[in-house]
Amino acid sequence: MFLEIAQIEVKPGSEATFQEGVAKAAPLFQRAKGCRGMELQRSVEFPSRYRLIVTWETVDNHTVDFRGSADFQEWRRLVGDCFASPPAVEHTHQVLKAF
Repeated sequence: MFLEIAQIEVKPGSEATFQEGVAKAAPLFQRAKGCRGMELQRSVEFPSRYRLIVTWETVDNHTVDFRGSADFQEWRRLVGDCFASPPAVEHTHQVLKAF
């Protein structure tokens, strides 16, 4: 399993609209090939900063399958206007779990 971690800066004042858009987009992720879950975290110190964390079976499930789909275009339609800058995206895999 791999995590997609996207740091997303939204335009100040668009936080509620962004959160609503992500909630509407949840089914797009649910039906995506290889997607095993998603969550949205909001920064306490920087309330216009979010981290979208998506669990994928493979990196290609995200970078090829999802990004190449109509559902990705719909995701961007739902939330893209809220972005203050392009999201910073990286992929990680677990190397240690202590608890």
